[in-house]
Amino acid sequence: MARKRRSSAAESLKRRKDGEVSLSQVEEPDSDRRLIAIFVIFFILIPAVSIVVYKVKFADRVIQTETSIRHRGIVKTNISFQEILTEHSKATENSTTRHYDYPVLAYITPWNSKGYDMAKIFNSKFTHLSPVWYDLKSSQGSGLVLEGRHNADKGWIQELRSRGNALILPRVVLEASPSEMLKKKKLREKAINLIVTECKEMEYDGIVLESWSRWAAYGVLHDPDMRKMALQFVKQLGEALHSTASPRNNQQHMQFMYVVGPPRSETLQMYDFGPEDLQFLKDSVDGFSLMTYDFSNPQNPGPNAPVKWIDLTLKLLLGSSNNIDSSLARKVLLGINFYGNDFVISGDSGGGGAITGRDYLTLLQKHNPSLHWDKESGEHLFMYRDDKNIKHAVFYPTLMSILLRLENARLWGIGISIWEIGQGLDYFFDLLAF
Repeated sequence: MARKRRSSAAESLKRRKDGEVSLSQVEEPDSDRRLIAIFVIFFILIPAVSIVVYKVKFADRVIQTETSIRHRGIVKTNISFQEILTEHSKATENSTTRHYDYPVLAYITPWNSKGYDMAKIFNSKFTHLSPVWYDLKSSQGSGLVLEGRHNADKGWIQELRSRGNALILPRVVLEASPSEMLKKKKLREKAINLIVTECKEMEYDGIVLESWSRWAAYGVLHDPDMRKMALQFVKQLGEALHSTASPRNNQQHMQFMYVVGPPRSETLQMYDFGPEDLQFLKDSVDGFSLMTYDFSNPQNPGPNAPVKWIDLTLKLLLGSSNNIDSSLARKVLLGINFYGNDFVISGDSGGGGAITGRDYLTLLQKHNPSLHWDKESGEHLFMYRDDKNIKHAVFYPTLMSILLRLENARLWGIGISIWEIGQGLDYFFDLLAF
């Protein structure tokens, strides 16, 4: 692209110089000479200067691209454990620059404190940061209580805001009994008031709400009337946040992200969040954090998030990638896991569970395994036997698996949400530069 611009500018400049020669061959009065001088300045000198400025301005971007993680030759399917151990801590991209054009939401959990540091270092690679701090619970005395302020770290938030523009939206999990809260208008209003008041007092930029999976677990989404009440509550909460000014900019409202789970079958069930729900909430919700991970579990070991399953989920929610509402798609945030799983695959019963980057590196150092690329899932895995000779299968994200999902998100025109940045490896963040 840069070459084309420089070439066309040079050709234009040549044509204008040719014109200058023909004009200079004619005797002109003083007034016409002034016009020629103006012509030369605005149509010859300025374009020439612009070319120089263009080269200077974009020179550093070219350098960044050439030294980026792709050009280090480690984003590939035939990766070795040695390369991961050697390269994982080398985050080469400029930590103050975000090149990914779509919304990027990153979760941070108190039980993986590394995420707090990663949020500060790579602040500008994200549009939204969501510390997992709050639970809205039922209470005998007042009916509802919002717990979690003790987790909030105001000093951390101030440092984040001094380093970048990422919005701070703590996650709130709605654990209150839905059969009571959704049916009672006063409880619904109290829940909304508790959340909005907390945002004001703590000067948050809004919240991320997780409730759909809880409501599904309670069984209320199987009831058509309760399902309507649930959607109406989410809509009312979003409208309440949108009518409240942001603490950092009175010209903007507080933002509202909503967590939705993926369907577990090829057809949508009553309790699944579907395209009609997306349309109903699109004006009151700023982003839908889609949990496209946890496809497998210890009882059914396998990949974390197979690409075919991800595409099926997006098709059920958005339709064909060739014909979707781009403004609506932009609000969908594809979930990408920065954690992995270590599953037991021999013995009488399954076992194992989630592992962090630190756990993963320890396994690589101890077992020196061969990593295999599974084309069907688009993930790497390796096998090992523990001290009791029990066989394990480890699925953990790699640069290639993450890049594949980022490019898929770009194809759909959607954003991404990362669960969660305290569990990943440092060089994962370089990929957000694409």
